[in-house]
Amino acid sequence: MAGRKLPSYPDIKPTTTIIEHAKSTPQQNNPIFQHRRNSADLDRVSNTLAHRLLFPNTYIDHPDKDSIKKPAKTSSRRFLSKLFKSEKPKQTPVVQPIPLTIGNGLIEIEKGDITKQTMDVIIVSSSSKKLCEVLLEAAGYQTYLSYIREYENNPNSLLISAPPGLLSCKRIFFVKWEPDNNNEILRQSVIDLISTVVQNVRSYNYTSIAFSAIGCEGHACSVDVVVKTMVREMKQHIQTRKLSWTVKFIIPADQQNVYDEFCRQLLLSDHLSGDYPISLTRQQSENEQLRTIVPKNTDEYNSIIDKFLQSMTNKYTQIIKLERIQNLRWHMQYMAHWEDFRKRLNKNTEKRLYHGCPSSAADSIIQDCFNRSFAGVNGTLYGLGVYFSSNAAYSHAYTKTNAKGERCMFVARVLVGKTIKGNSYMKTRPFGYDSTTDGDHITVTYHDAQAYAEYLITYK
Repeated sequence: MAGRKLPSYPDIKPTTTIIEHAKSTPQQNNPIFQHRRNSADLDRVSNTLAHRLLFPNTYIDHPDKDSIKKPAKTSSRRFLSKLFKSEKPKQTPVVQPIPLTIGNGLIEIEKGDITKQTMDVIIVSSSSKKLCEVLLEAAGYQTYLSYIREYENNPNSLLISAPPGLLSCKRIFFVKWEPDNNNEILRQSVIDLISTVVQNVRSYNYTSIAFSAIGCEGHACSVDVVVKTMVREMKQHIQTRKLSWTVKFIIPADQQNVYDEFCRQLLLSDHLSGDYPISLTRQQSENEQLRTIVPKNTDEYNSIIDKFLQSMTNKYTQIIKLERIQNLRWHMQYMAHWEDFRKRLNKNTEKRLYHGCPSSAADSIIQDCFNRSFAGVNGTLYGLGVYFSSNAAYSHAYTKTNAKGERCMFVARVLVGKTIKGNSYMKTRPFGYDSTTDGDHITVTYHDAQAYAEYLITYK
């Protein structure tokens, strides 16, 4: 119904209430009393009704008349626990997580099943009624009873903590949260949610968290605002509190747009002082718009162009445009390498370098990044790889004018890693090294995802 407010917590009645309802139903209307041979009969049928009311999507056969007459061999709790154990959740394909180190902590975006997580605590919001039911069913009867008791004792609590039951985590946090159409109210509610989670995780001395895709299950609110705020706030808490935590955001396999948005927000991080993050909207991604013009007289524009012009005296007459490259697929692969380099070398070796090329090659680089299959076209003096330079004037020599008299040059993020002076005999990087160099301004890379084309400068 339009305008109907969602309940603060899953609208699930305690099993005891269901059983009492079954017992109190008039005898002529209640088939249970037609076979009331002993209390065990009543207990078994009550459990059947309870299971159907709690989890209507699962099915168990009606006990026949003969089976009802037989004394029950299993208690109510053991009966439902057996049902929970026999219900195997559907297997969800897991995609390699997208990681990013934040100070001493780690944030990952993963496609998968929230019920399969082995983190210390699983976080789910109260507005995600369906997901709450899935978690409670997977966790089992004891977790369900604990949840009900906590809710009845503290109905206004911001967070309900429940034991994991059959799950592999240590705790489940059900956080009170409601979506809102007003973006400012929505943003503040997510900030408060993250703060509540962090305080409670610290009180339990936990160090790993699995968040469900809170607010992204079809609510009439901005997914962009929710995701951006969750990622930003979690980063901020890890950095300011110096937390050595691992935080995962678990996205269902069928929510590709939500997964893309989480990846985008996670990867929008400044790894170099003064850098400007890649801005890729979901709409642009879906329309395959891989390049966007950066407006003139903005800080972003000036930071790129001013540095470019420092070494380009007498080599240009006009800057035509600056375009930001927005290839999320390649950026994700590059960031995976960035994380590997940082862990392996224990430092950030990323540099912003230039790469000059003909205009005809620019589209191919934007689409497929720096492909090593073209290595050697302009020489192999320092190795058979892709060449970059910190000197724009040097890269200018490898540009060519198009029909309009325009030239183009890429500004790229390059993972230098451990480097060594190269020579023309090197077909690949020497063992133990990541790149080769001239010992001055040139860097040669040997892996396609070792560099990312971030900007394209078109000039005359």
